[in-house]
Amino acid sequence: MSDELFETGLRIRKEVLGEEYVERSLANADEFSMDFQRMVTEYCWGAGWGRSALSKRDRSLMNLVMIGSLNRMHEFRLHLRGAITNGVTKAEIQDALIQLAIYAGIPAGVEGFRIAREVFAECEAEGIEVKESAGRGGPSASPAAAGCIARVRDPAAYP
Repeated sequence: MSDELFETGLRIRKEVLGEEYVERSLANADEFSMDFQRMVTEYCWGAGWGRSALSKRDRSLMNLVMIGSLNRMHEFRLHLRGAITNGVTKAEIQDALIQLAIYAGIPAGVEGFRIAREVFAECEAEGIEVKESAGRGGPSASPAAAGCIARVRDPAAYP
């Protein structure tokens, strides 16, 4: 992959997951995991998220359902906070989780709803408003939501 894809991926990764989280992930990488961090940044965030046909909020909704289907709940929590940062509302998350339950099974939906409630409570405790619905003006998160992802509990768990 290229340095250009890495730089694009790094920028997008920081926008979605928060600069503090991404910098810690990279700083925690060692000789064994640094190549993986570079691949994730270039391939997932640069080559994937760097495409222009889908918005970040649309990608966030898709990721919630796919990651929930795979039962990767640490990543689900991380991407749920990213979805809030990207302006996804509670109503949109609710509908995405219903789709998850229909197509991936009720247990996946139960776990997704459980984690979403925890994340919503964490955001509320942190003073971060998660919009209930988009309303007429389109989707938006509060300005504080940009910092929501910075408070992910265990960034070291993400290689």
